[in-house]
Amino acid sequence: MQLNNNVTEFILLGLTQDPFRKKIVFVTFLLFYLGTLLGNLLIITTIKTSRALGSPMYFFLFYLSLSDTCFSTSIAPRTIVDALWKKATISFSECIIQVFSLHFFGCLEIFILILMAIDRYVAICKPLHYMTIMSRRVCSVLVAVAWVGSCVHSLVQIFLALRLPFCGPNEIDHYFCDLEPLLKLACTDIYVTNLLLVSNSGAICTVSFVMLMFSYVIILHSLRNHSAEGRRKALSTCISHITVVILFFGPCIFIYTRPATTFPMDKMIAVFYTIGTPLLNPLIYTLRNAEVKNAMRKLWSKKLVPDDKR
Repeated sequence: MQLNNNVTEFILLGLTQDPFRKKIVFVTFLLFYLGTLLGNLLIITTIKTSRALGSPMYFFLFYLSLSDTCFSTSIAPRTIVDALWKKATISFSECIIQVFSLHFFGCLEIFILILMAIDRYVAICKPLHYMTIMSRRVCSVLVAVAWVGSCVHSLVQIFLALRLPFCGPNEIDHYFCDLEPLLKLACTDIYVTNLLLVSNSGAICTVSFVMLMFSYVIILHSLRNHSAEGRRKALSTCISHITVVILFFGPCIFIYTRPATTFPMDKMIAVFYTIGTPLLNPLIYTLRNAEVKNAMRKLWSKKLVPDDKR
C-alpha cells in the first residue's frame, strides 16, 4: 500500500474564490444545513416517541433520517467554515476521513432506500404475511447488514485513496474531498483506480437505482387489485419514495459512473446531493404522510401543554 506521500495537506478551492460569492455560499450552506438538522432530527424524535409510528416503514425512515443527518454533517460544517477563510486547507488524514464518512453514509442511505422498497413490496403485494416477514428482528438484521455493507464499500474507497501517490500540485478543485478530485492530483497512472471506482461506486448507484425503479413498477402494477382507498394511500407513500430515489440517485449516477473527467456543472450537482437532498427528504416524507404529520402535532402539543399549565 502506497503511504509515502509527499503531500501532507490539500487546498480546497471550494465552489468559488470570489469573496462576495463565498459569503453567499456561507449563508446558503448554513441555512440548508440548519434546515436539514431541524427536519431530520424532528423526524427522528417523532418516530422514537410516537407509538403510532412503530411499523417497519417508520423504522427504516428513522435510519434514513439518521443517515441524511450524518451524510450532510460530513460535508456541510467544513464547507461553511471554509467559506470564511481566504485559503481553505485540509490535512491528508482529514481528507481520508471525509472520503470515508461521505461514502459510508451515502451508501447507507442507498441500502436503507432499498430496504424501504422491500418493505413497501411486502406490505402491498403480500399483506397477509407482512408482520411475519417484516418482523422487528428481521428489520434489525437488515439494517445491521446495511451498516456492514456501507463500511465495506467505504473501506474500499479508502484503500484506493491510500494507494495513490501525491507528489505534485495539492489544489483540489472541489469543496470537499472525494476520490474523483483526488485522482486528478495523483502522480501515477489512474486508469485501473478509476476503473475500480466506477465498478464500485458507479455500480452500486446504477444497480441499486435499476432495482428500486423495477421494484416500484411491480408495486404500482399490483395496486390494480386494491380498493380505491388502499390505492390512494399506497400510491402516496410510493410516490414519496420514488421522488427521493430519483433526487438522490440522479446526481450520484452522473458523478460516479463516468471516467475521471470533470465538467463545470459537477460541483453544483454535488451540492444538490450533499446538501439539497438531505434537506428535501424530511419535507417529502412529512408533507405527503398524514401519519407522520399527526404524530408531529401530538408531539408538539405535548411540549406545549406543560407550558400552558404553568
